[in-house]
Amino acid sequence: MKKIIAIFSALFVLFAFSSCNKKTSSRDKAKAQTRIIKDHNGREVEIPAEINRIVIGSILPLASVYCMYMGSTEKLVGMHPSSMAAAKNSYLATVFPEVTKIDSSFVQNGVINIEELLKLKPDVVFYSATNDEERQIYENAGIPAVGFSTVLSGYNSVETYADWISLLGDIFGDTGRASKIIEEGRNVQNKILERVNKLDDSQKPRVLILFNYDDSNMTAAGSNFFSEYWIGTAGGINVAKDFKGQGKINMEQVYEWNPDMIFITNFSPRLAEDLLENKIEGTDWSLVKAVKEGKVYKFPLGMYRWFPPASDTPLVLQWLATKMQPELFKDIDMDKEIKDYYKKYYSVDLTDSDIQKIYSPARAASGK
Repeated sequence: MKKIIAIFSALFVLFAFSSCNKKTSSRDKAKAQTRIIKDHNGREVEIPAEINRIVIGSILPLASVYCMYMGSTEKLVGMHPSSMAAAKNSYLATVFPEVTKIDSSFVQNGVINIEELLKLKPDVVFYSATNDEERQIYENAGIPAVGFSTVLSGYNSVETYADWISLLGDIFGDTGRASKIIEEGRNVQNKILERVNKLDDSQKPRVLILFNYDDSNMTAAGSNFFSEYWIGTAGGINVAKDFKGQGKINMEQVYEWNPDMIFITNFSPRLAEDLLENKIEGTDWSLVKAVKEGKVYKFPLGMYRWFPPASDTPLVLQWLATKMQPELFKDIDMDKEIKDYYKKYYSVDLTDSDIQKIYSPARAASGK
């Protein structure tokens, strides 16, 4: 009897130990299925250890950066319609033609449609870190949301791109595809500043960047925005510096500033010739100095719009410098710079026709 009791006791202990091990193993396995990363809001976000479905929301340039970082559109199942408009009219669609097939229906009239988003079954969503309202939508739906910041590095486009690459590295691991572009951007920035820093204000043009200009709205890009970095680094003075971010303006304000140069972003459907040829009904651009002297330019469109940070950022800086300080940077041949850059970093051989397409983006690239 004692032997039987001993055997049953041993079996009970063995069963209990085995059961405990199974529970521990199950907990460990569940824990291993997720991991914690810190996003640009400083928030700890629990994301799946294995990510297979990604949606990119309000951080508009990130879709193109993601494609360059990963070397494909793989796992990207949703992107913002504004990002799609840029993609369809950019060189990104030539390098990654499948990008145009990615779903963008989860944003309707500028608003997240959570029912459409859930249909995409995202493992994670990337969004602009300052957009708390959007983050709340994702969190209420139980979707891990990672914030990417545009302000972390004070709107320095080179360093903001580096911030994004660093966070993508935390999420996906280092692919080795993007770190060289960061180094290139820093080198270009240093070379340009080395010359620009020797100028005084009297040698710098007064510059207006029209961020958004359509039939109902005209906004200038001010300080605390990428315009501050671009203009200051490339050798100009921002006439709209008193605005924080964007400021709504009218023609009277433009006449008062009377800028030496005007640049129009690809968030606007307006083209340079609209101003230069005075085509816009109800306005008279012929009175503005920049128009009189033919110094109105549309930002080019390469892998993405050439205003926010993107993988083309080193090229943007050189292009702006050659426009704002043509004598100082007359040694820069932009056609050659673009061709060499695309060959080096994207393994693409651009033709002269391709270059002209980059310089002459379509109105549709604005998404309006």
